[in-house]
Amino acid sequence: MDSCVCAALAARDCHAAAVHVSYGQRTELRERRAFEAICDRLGIRDRLIVRNEALRAIGGSALTDASIAVPESHGIESQSIESQSIEPTSASVPVTYVPFRNAHFLSVAVSWAEVLGATKIYIGAVEPDSSGYPDCRPEYYSAFNEVVRTGTRDGTIQIVTPLIAMRKHQIVRLGLELNAPFDLTWSCYQREDRACGVCDSCLLRLRAFREAGAEDPIPYAPAAK
Repeated sequence: MDSCVCAALAARDCHAAAVHVSYGQRTELRERRAFEAICDRLGIRDRLIVRNEALRAIGGSALTDASIAVPESHGIESQSIESQSIEPTSASVPVTYVPFRNAHFLSVAVSWAEVLGATKIYIGAVEPDSSGYPDCRPEYYSAFNEVVRTGTRDGTIQIVTPLIAMRKHQIVRLGLELNAPFDLTWSCYQREDRACGVCDSCLLRLRAFREAGAEDPIPYAPAAK
């Protein structure tokens, strides 16, 4: 959902190109389908699709390791979501965190940006309502931008995080203003046919649409409503 809003911003303001990284996640095929459909709707023709074998091999996350269960909270008003800290510690980071995942994504994007001559990389990182992931903090992107500045040929590429300080319901409202294709997005951590409605990502998404006064257009399993 967040990446879709970022893509809509990029397509509005720039000649946009889009990167999709499959990394062995549970909903890999469904996310790939969402990527293609969103690009089609937004008119983004330049696309790079990459498969990262490292994150699945490393494991350590419920998204990439089938032996680790995806946590479920039955009911939209989940206390675990409502009380989530945005200053994560090693004890509070959930098992759905994929270790240092965004660095893998950004490395691909920066390499391609050098080839394309692009100067901006949009990523839909969000600190509030992020489930406490450490690679969704502003400090992370400030540090990464310094690495990009010193480690690329011209040092002109900048990673931008236009949503990082926004709450999820604010992102929904912005997406509606941009006519972002929310109907094509996929957020569920564990199902590909209908969203489960009980994983952290689904709960955050459902709450966001409710607080924005909008209807979530994707299909959910019957028990989720």
